[in-house]
Amino acid sequence: MADRGVDMSALPKEVRDHLAELDLELSEGDITQKGYEKKRTKLLAPFIIHTPVEPPPQNNLPPPAPTSSSTTTSHAPSSSSHAPPSSSSSRYRDRRSRRPHRSGGTRDERYRSDIHTEAVQAALAKHKEEKMALPMPTKRRSTYVPSPVETRTPPDSSSGSDDDGSLRRRSSSGGAAPQPAGLLLPAAAANPPSLQSPDCWINRSVQGSSTSSSASSTLSHGEGKPLPQSLPQPAPPPQTQTQAQPPPQQHQAQPQYKPQYQPQYQPQYQPQYQPQYPSQHHQTNSHTQTDSHHHHHHHQSQTAVVADMLAQTRISLSENNGPPPDVTAVAPPTLTRGPRVDLPSKAVVRGMSRGQSRSSMMETADGVPVNSRVSTKIQQLLNTLKRPKRPPLSEFFTDDSEEIVEVPQPDPNTPKPEGRQIIPVKGEPLGVVSNWPPALQAALARWGSTQGKSPALTALDITGKPLYTLTYGKLWSRSVKLAYTLLNKLGPKNEQILKPGDRVALVYPNSDPGMFWVAFYGCLLAEVIPVPIEVPLSRKDAGSSQVGFLLGSCGVGLALTSEICLKGLPKTPTGEILSFKGWPRLKWVVTDSKYLTKPSKDWQPHIPTANTEPAYIEYKASKEGTVMGVAVSKVAMLTHCQALTQACNYCEGETMVNVLDFKKDIGLWHGVLTAVMNRVHTISVPYAVMKACPLSWVQRVHVNKARVALVKCRDLHWAMMAHRDQRDTSLASLRMLIVADGANPWSVSSCDAFLNVFQPNGLKPEVICPCATSPEAMTVAIRRPGVPGTPLPARAILSMGGLSHGVIRVNTEDKNSALTVQDVGHVMPGALMCIVKPDGPPQLCKTDEIGEIVINSRAGGTMYYGLPGVTKNTFEVIPVNSSGAPIGEIPFVRSGLLGFVGPGSLIFVVGKNEGLLNVSGRRHNADDLVATALAVEPVKTVYRGRISVFSVTVFYDERIVIVAEQRPDASEEDSFQWMSRVLQAIDSIHQVGLYCLALVPANTLPKTPLGGIHISDTKQFFLEGNLHPCNILMCPHTCVTNLPKPRQKQPVGVGPASIMVGNLVAGKRIAQASGRDLGMIEDQDLVRKHQYLSEALQWRAQTDPEHTLYVLLNAKGVAVCTATCSQLHKRAEKIAAALMEKGSINTGENVVLLYPPGIDLIASFYGCLYAGCVPVTVRPPHPQNLAATLPTVRMIIDVSKAACILTTQNLTRILRSKEASASVNIKTWPTIIDTDDLPRRRPPQIYKPPTAEMIAYLDFSVSTTGMLTGVKISHVAVSALCRSIKLQCELYSSRQIAICLDPYCGLGFVLWCLASVYSGHQSILIPPFELEGCLSLWLSTLSQYRIRDTFTSYSVMELCTKGLGTQTELLKARGLNLSCVRSCVVIAEERPRLVLTHSFSKLFKDLGLSPRAVSTAFGSRVNLAVCMQGTTGPDPSTVYVDLKSLRHDRVRLVERGAPQSLPLMESGKILPGVRVIIVNPETRGPLGDSHLGEIWINSPHNASGYYTIYGEESLQADHFNTKLSFGDPQTLWARTGYLGFVKRTELLDASGDRHDALFVVGSLDETLELRGLRYHPTDIETSVSRAHRSIAESAVFTWTNLLVVVAELCGSEQDALDLVPLITNVVLEEHHLIVGVVVIVDPGVIPINSRGEKQRMHLRDSFLADQLDPIYVAYNM
Repeated sequence: MADRGVDMSALPKEVRDHLAELDLELSEGDITQKGYEKKRTKLLAPFIIHTPVEPPPQNNLPPPAPTSSSTTTSHAPSSSSHAPPSSSSSRYRDRRSRRPHRSGGTRDERYRSDIHTEAVQAALAKHKEEKMALPMPTKRRSTYVPSPVETRTPPDSSSGSDDDGSLRRRSSSGGAAPQPAGLLLPAAAANPPSLQSPDCWINRSVQGSSTSSSASSTLSHGEGKPLPQSLPQPAPPPQTQTQAQPPPQQHQAQPQYKPQYQPQYQPQYQPQYQPQYPSQHHQTNSHTQTDSHHHHHHHQSQTAVVADMLAQTRISLSENNGPPPDVTAVAPPTLTRGPRVDLPSKAVVRGMSRGQSRSSMMETADGVPVNSRVSTKIQQLLNTLKRPKRPPLSEFFTDDSEEIVEVPQPDPNTPKPEGRQIIPVKGEPLGVVSNWPPALQAALARWGSTQGKSPALTALDITGKPLYTLTYGKLWSRSVKLAYTLLNKLGPKNEQILKPGDRVALVYPNSDPGMFWVAFYGCLLAEVIPVPIEVPLSRKDAGSSQVGFLLGSCGVGLALTSEICLKGLPKTPTGEILSFKGWPRLKWVVTDSKYLTKPSKDWQPHIPTANTEPAYIEYKASKEGTVMGVAVSKVAMLTHCQALTQACNYCEGETMVNVLDFKKDIGLWHGVLTAVMNRVHTISVPYAVMKACPLSWVQRVHVNKARVALVKCRDLHWAMMAHRDQRDTSLASLRMLIVADGANPWSVSSCDAFLNVFQPNGLKPEVICPCATSPEAMTVAIRRPGVPGTPLPARAILSMGGLSHGVIRVNTEDKNSALTVQDVGHVMPGALMCIVKPDGPPQLCKTDEIGEIVINSRAGGTMYYGLPGVTKNTFEVIPVNSSGAPIGEIPFVRSGLLGFVGPGSLIFVVGKNEGLLNVSGRRHNADDLVATALAVEPVKTVYRGRISVFSVTVFYDERIVIVAEQRPDASEEDSFQWMSRVLQAIDSIHQVGLYCLALVPANTLPKTPLGGIHISDTKQFFLEGNLHPCNILMCPHTCVTNLPKPRQKQPVGVGPASIMVGNLVAGKRIAQASGRDLGMIEDQDLVRKHQYLSEALQWRAQTDPEHTLYVLLNAKGVAVCTATCSQLHKRAEKIAAALMEKGSINTGENVVLLYPPGIDLIASFYGCLYAGCVPVTVRPPHPQNLAATLPTVRMIIDVSKAACILTTQNLTRILRSKEASASVNIKTWPTIIDTDDLPRRRPPQIYKPPTAEMIAYLDFSVSTTGMLTGVKISHVAVSALCRSIKLQCELYSSRQIAICLDPYCGLGFVLWCLASVYSGHQSILIPPFELEGCLSLWLSTLSQYRIRDTFTSYSVMELCTKGLGTQTELLKARGLNLSCVRSCVVIAEERPRLVLTHSFSKLFKDLGLSPRAVSTAFGSRVNLAVCMQGTTGPDPSTVYVDLKSLRHDRVRLVERGAPQSLPLMESGKILPGVRVIIVNPETRGPLGDSHLGEIWINSPHNASGYYTIYGEESLQADHFNTKLSFGDPQTLWARTGYLGFVKRTELLDASGDRHDALFVVGSLDETLELRGLRYHPTDIETSVSRAHRSIAESAVFTWTNLLVVVAELCGSEQDALDLVPLITNVVLEEHHLIVGVVVIVDPGVIPINSRGEKQRMHLRDSFLADQLDPIYVAYNM
C-alpha cells in the first residue's frame, strides 16, 4: 500500500509476506492494534524515504513531519498509506476479497474513509460515560407501509452531478488523523474481525423484542450484564423492561386495544421509574443478557449517549423542585373520549383553587391514571434536557424597547488571525508561442484543413464501446454548415433571424458529445453566443423555473437540439413541446447534418481576432438556487486555453479521456476548447456508461494509451470499488490525472485510496493533479504534472475549530476534529491572486486567515449576463488593506472558493462560499458535515450519495438541517439510532448542534440533471412542508442558544401609597370600568312582582295569558311546540304537583333536569321553583356515545346530591338501559320522574322563598381546564341579571329574539329559560343540534321572522362559516336576507375569536348582514354575564397589542400590522349594575390600565358561591367575597379567573362620557408559565394552525415545563412529519419557545366542550394515558 514515500511494490518479498501475515493476525484478532503497529513500523523503518519541505515561517502550517513511522500518521490521508488505524493495501484488498458479504453491494463501501470513520467512532465513544435514554418518536404502524422492495427503483446512489460535486467528498475522510493506538476501543482490539464491521456499532435491539414493540422502544432490549457494583450506574431506561413483550400465549389472552398500535400495557415488567440522581447505584436487571462486556459498552454508547448535546434546557422539575413525578405507574386505560363532551377531569369537584399553582397540578398529571409509554418517553426527554447547555445562555436584559435577541458576546478564547497581511501571489508569466492561433475558431479551421483525418472526438455507447469518431475535418465542415444555416436558412425566404451576438440555447444530452461539439463551434463560427443548458425532463424538473430565469436574463429565443433529443422532450397532447415552468417562448432548431445546408463555394465564416465580446455563456446555480449565466469573452476563452496548455503542458496529438460534463466547467475547458486548440483526441465517457460500468474510463485509458484523464472523486471511487486485481489494465501512459473536485477537502482520501489500488497497474503518484475552479474565475489553480521521483507536496492538517472561526491552526489537541487538506497546485500562468474576507468589504486577509480567493487574469468570466448589479460585486472587486484603502486599480473576480496560500505559494482550498453555514458567528462547511454524517456506521440506513445539508434561518440565526434518503429496508430503530449518532458525531467533531435531521423515502429528493441532489429545491420543500419525511429528529433544545434570558419575577415589596403615586406620576388611570346604573324602577308593584321569577310567571299568566313566550323550531324550521304564559304556568304546576307527590321532595332539595333543548326544560325549571326545590340543569347523555357522556351526568347527579331526576320517557329508558349499565351503576339512580304524560293536577300551594337570598338554581359547568364547578345562583341574582339584560338589549313584550344556544349553563341557560319570563319578549328557540340536519336553519329563521336580536355560540358560527361559506349565492337566490339583524351576540366565556367573527361578517355581508352586527358577550363562573353588546352605545372597538409586552403582563398598544402584534376585540359593553376592576392576581392590588391583570367583578347578580359538598368556605371567600389589598378595601369582589385589561376609548357612551372598553385576554388557569413569561394557548395555536395547510386544528399544553403541541392533520398521512419542523419553527419564531413534543393526530381528536372551547386538560390527560392513537409523536431534543 502506498505509504507516502514507501513503494510497496519495491519491498523485498519476505517483508511483504511478513506484512500480509501481520494484517491477517490483526484482522483475526490474534494481535492487538498496538502490537500490530509496533511490528509493522519495525518492518518498514529501513525503507521509508524522508521528504522534508520547510514551509516559510510566517505560515502556520505544519512542516511535514520527518517521516519516521511514528509520526507519519499525523497527515494520514484517509484510507491510505500509513501506519494503521488506516489499513494497509494488502489487507484492504485482502479483506474485500475475503469477506464479500460485508456490505450489500460493492458500492456501499465506496465512500468510506477509515480515518474519518475512526474519528467519528472515537467521538461517539467519548459520549459513552453517560447513558441517557433518548425517546424515540412513536409512529402509528399503518402510516408508511413500505412498498415491496422490488417495485422501488433504488435511488441513484451513484449520484454524480456537478452541482453536487461537492458532496462527492465521499470517502468522507481525510480529515481526522487516526487516534493513537491507546485510545482504541477494546472491542476493536479483542474481537474477531466481524466486529470491526459496522455490526458492532449497531444496536442489537432485535434480540429481546418481538412484534412491533421494538418500534417504540428506543434502546436495545438486550442491556448487557450489570456493571460491577463499584461503578455508579444510572437507572435503567424504563423502556428496556417495559417494552419487552410477554410470552406469546399471554399475548393472545390480552385484550387487543388498537390492533395497529402497541398493546396498551404489558403487565409483566413494569419498573417504577426512579428519578435519576448521580448518587444512586442501580443494578440493571435486564432479562436478555448479552454475550460480552464489550457489548455492554456498545450499548451504552447507543442512543443514550446523545445526552450530552441533547441535554439542553435547564428544566427545574416543577417549581417546588420535588423529584420528578412517577409517571410510569401502571393503570388500566381510562375511557376514550368523544370530541364534543363536557368532561370533568376527575371525581373530586372543587372550585378552581388558585392556591395550587398550575404547575403543581401539571406535575402530578392531576391524578389521571397515566399509562406508561408516552410518559416514560417524556421522562426520558426531560432527562436529556435536564443537563445544562454547553454554550451558556448569554445574559440579556429584555425590555419592550430592546430587540428580543442580541448577538452573543464573542468568546475571549476565540482564535484570532495573527499573521501579517497577505501579499498578492503572481502566477508565472504566460509564455507567447509563435504559432498560437489568433482565435479559437482559427485553430479549428487550421486543423480542419491541414489535419482533417486526425481524430477529434470518440463517443462511447451505453456499454462503453466506441460508437463513432469525429475527425477534425468532419468537425470543421459540419460546424461551417451549421454556422451558414444559422445565419442564412432559418427564416422564411431566407431572412436572417439570428444576428451575430444573439444568444442561443444548446440542449443536448450527455450521451451525445458529437452533436454538442458541432453546435458549439457552429455558434462560434456564426458569432452567435451559445448558452449550454441541461435537457429538461419534465414540466416540473427541479430548478426548471430557475433555468427559465437564466434564459430570460440572457434573452434566448432559439434552442438548438438533436432530432433524438427533440423527440424525447415532454410534449402537449397536440404534439407541441411543453412550455416549461418559467421558460420564455423558444423556437426549437434541429442540428442533425441532414437538416443543414451546405454553404455556397464563396461563403466563408468570419473569424476575427479574439476580442472582449462574449464568446459563450456558462450557467451557474447560486446557493439560493438562482441560475445565472457567466459570460466568457472571446479573448478570455482563448487566453484560458493558452494558460491551461502551458500549465498542463498539452502537446499536439495527445489522447485524453473525459468523464466530466462537456457542457461546462473543466469538461468544457479541457475536453472541448483546449483539446481543439492542441489537436488532442478526446474520448468522452458519458455518465450513463459510468453507472453501468464504473471501470470504463480506466479501460479507455488502457486501450487508447491516454496521456490525460479528466475525472471527479466519484469516478476514482467507482473504479476502485469495481477493481478486481485486473493485472492487464495499465495506467502507465497517464501523465496527468486531473481531479476536477480536488479542491473539495474530502477528495484527499479518494486520491490516496485510488493510488493505493492502481499503483501496481502502473499509476504514478505524481500524475494526480487536483485543481480548483469556479464558473466566475474559471481555473483558479492546478497542480502541475510532477517529475517522477520528486517528493510529493505536503498536506495541511487543520483544526476544524480554527476553521470555523476562519483561521488556520495546525490541529494539535483533538485528533478527531482535524481536516486534512491537499494543495491544488499553483496559480494559473498570467494570473494574480489574493485572499479577501468572504463577507463585507473585500479586505485582504492575514496569512493565517481563511478567506475567499480572488483572481485577476485575462482568462476569467467577464460578467453575469444581463445582471449588471450582481456583476459589480463579483467581477469588479478591488481589494482593500486593513485601513480600508484600495491596494490598486485592477479589478479582481471573486471565485467563491475559500482557502489560503500555503508554503511555497501552494494554494489550499477548504470549501466553497455557497456551502458555508454561518451559525452563531462560526462558519461550518456543508461538505464537512456530510462527511461526518457518512462516517457514522452503520451506513445501511441511508444512501451515500443522497444526502443534503443546508441551513434555514429561524429566530435570528442559521440552523443546520440534514436531509437524507433512507433505504427501503432500514428499520425504524436503525434509522433512529443512526440519526441520534449523527447528532453526537457532529456535535463532537464540529461543536455545532443540528436543528433537524430528516430521512425521506428513497428516490424522493429533487435531483439535478446528473443525479445529484438539488439543494435549494430540497430546502424549499422543507420550508413549504413538502418533503414528506418518513423519519425526523428535531433538536432545537441543543442548537437554539440565543433565546432571551428567562424572566425573573421581582418580588413585589411595594406598598399601596407608592403604587398610587406611581400611577399618577406615570399618568396612568387605575384600570376600572362600570356599566350604567340599574336605577330604581318607578313601578314598585312591578319590582315586587319581579322579585321572584316564579311570581313573574304567575303574574304574566294572569295579566296576559295568551301571549306566546316561546317557539321551538325543528330542523325544517317548523314550530313544533309553542308556549304561552298560561300554558307554561299550567305545565309548571303539573310538574310541581308530581314532584310533591311522586318524589316526596322536601323544600330546598336539589332536582336534576335532564332534557333535550326545548320547552319541557323550561316548564320543569319553573315546576321546581313552584315546588320549592332547587333545579340543576344537566345536558342529557348522547345515545350514540353513552360511554363518554353518561359518567359526566352521573357525576353531576352525585355531586349535587340530587333527590330526584325529572326527564322524558325516552331518556328514562336510556338511563335504565343495558348499554348504560356498562359505564355507570344504574341501580343507584335517585327517583326518576318521567314528565311526558303527567295527570292534570295543581300543587296545594306555590312556594314562595322567605328571602331573596335563597338559592334559585345551581349552574354546573365543566371549565376548559376540565374542572366540574357548580355555582349557586340566588333569587336576587336572577332578577338583577334579567333586569340588566332587559335594559342592555331593550327587551319588552313586543320584541322577538332568536336563540341558537345550548341551554344548560351560563348565559345560554339564562337567555333560554329566564329572560323571556322576566321581560315578556318572545324567544324563538333553535336547538344547535338541529343545524346538523339543516345548516341554514338559524340564518333562514332570522330572515323569515325578521329578527333584530339573536344570540348564538362560536360552534354554531363556525358551522355556518365552514358549511355555508361557499353557498351564499344559493341562499341569496332563496331570498335569504339578513339586513334585519342589528345585533348578533356570541355568548362565550373566552377571548373573542376575532378571526371567526370577521370571516362570518365578511361571508354573509352579501346577504345583507351589517358588519357592525356581530359582537360577543363575556361571562364567567362567578358572574354569568359581565358584558354584552347592547342595542345602544358605541360599536365594539378592536385594538392591537404588542405580544412581547403581553407576556410580561403589560399592555402596549401598537399600530395595525406591527410585527408581533395581536388584535383583540372588546367583549361587549359592560352590563348595567356591573363594576369591573383589573387586579394583580398575586398582590391583589388594583392595576393601572397599561397592565394585564385578573378581572374582578362587583355586581348584584354575582353568584353566591360554589356549591361544594365539603363546604370549603375559604375557597368561596377567595373567589366570591374578596377585598382589594389596598385602594378600596371595603367593596366585595368576585374573581372571574380571567385575565384582561380596560382601555378608555375615544368613543362616547349613552351618557356622553368616554367609553371604557373591557378586553378579555384569556383564562388565568389556561395560561402557560414558560421561561418566566405568561403565554396564552390560543396565541400559540393560532401560529401553529398557520404553519401548514394540512393543520385543521391545534391545541397546546405543558407537561413538566415541556410545551406539547397537538395538531390535527386534515391532509394525507404522508404530510404528518412535514408538520414537525414547521410547527417547531413557527413557535420559535413567533413566541420564542422551544416545542418539546409534537403530536400529530386525526381530525376530531382534540376534545371540545359544548361552548366550542378546547378541553386542553382532557387532551393532556388522554395524551399521557396514551389514548390518542396519534399518527406520529416527535420528541424534540
